Amino acid sequence: MGKVIISSDTTKNPITMLGRYAGECWGAPTGDNEKNFKRGLECLESGHFRTGEFPDVYMILDGYSARVIREWYTHIGGAPTRLQASTRYIDYKDFGYVIPPTVLKSSVTTEIYKQAMHQITSAATALESLGVPREDAAMLFPLGMSTKVACKHNFRNLMDMSHQRLCSRAYWEYRQLFKDLMQALSEYSEEWKILVDKFFKPKCDICGFCTEKRSCGRRPKIAE
Repeated sequence: MGKVIISSDTTKNPITMLGRYAGECWGAPTGDNEKNFKRGLECLESGHFRTGEFPDVYMILDGYSARVIREWYTHIGGAPTRLQASTRYIDYKDFGYVIPPTVLKSSVTTEIYKQAMHQITSAATALESLGVPREDAAMLFPLGMSTKVACKHNFRNLMDMSHQRLCSRAYWEYRQLFKDLMQALSEYSEEWKILVDKFFKPKCDICGFCTEKRSCGRRPKIAE
């Protein structure tokens, strides 16, 4: 089971922060944090999301699959950055992995899946014992292997990501990852909870209709 850890480098008052910077460009006094908070929220509720690029979220994503982390990397808006656990230096002779719910439904499929992972582990260990460098033996590792990432994204980038990845047609692990992120941010501070509750939504909730070719039926399609 993966988990999201919000680092203390993340500001606890993102709305107040962006409201303070917005005040500077408006020529407004910025010494009152209550006014900064009000200004910041008004900016976002009015759709001025450029201000949302000021608050950064520093986080650790731990225990999610290499597959879902590869998809996480596709959201490059807002100049995010990340560091990922190395398969060159870390010893993965007994690596962890994610098992999809569809596999877990049957003891037979679960055993097949686990046996395949065990064979990969055994093969990687055998290659290393025969002198193959760890970084080359690691080429065997599957997309289901769990990994750990330290990354930084701004609020606007995460909000945009939520529109796509909270869609019911998004891959199940990505939906779970994003829900874990929302929970972690909501617990981190009251201002982040406000942002999560107000702005982290699937795209059909934003535009009022479904834009997907294969709709889940949650909202009417635009043609309807």
